[in-house]
This record gives sequence, C-alpha cells and structure tokens, in this order.
Amino acid sequence: MATNPPSGDDHRNGMVKGRSQTQTPSGNWVKRDTKTGKFMDQKTSSKTPFKGVRKEK
Repeated sequence: MATNPPSGDDHRNGMVKGRSQTQTPSGNWVKRDTKTGKFMDQKTSSKTPFKGVRKEK
C-alpha cells in the first residue's frame, strides 16, 4: 500500500473518523460528533467546509 512521504511528520492521511459536518442556514459549517450528535466546532472565518470531515446528507 502506498503512503505519502515523509512518514512520521504528524499529518493525517485520509478522512477524520467519528465526525461529520453540516452547513447552517447562515452558511457556516459545523462539525458534529457522530456518537453523541453534539456540535463540536463551528467555522466562522470562511464559508468553506472543514478538510477531511465527511458531509451529512
């Protein structure tokens, strides 16, 4: 299986597990914990989604 070098530089390869994101009516993106359903973080600085976090349908 291929990896993205260099290894051990503390960056994530792939999706974040256990989290999802949805967009609020105001246009901000909100990160949610999939186990509890509680909101964790809201991105207010830009209207772009979080990187590596799956989107809810």
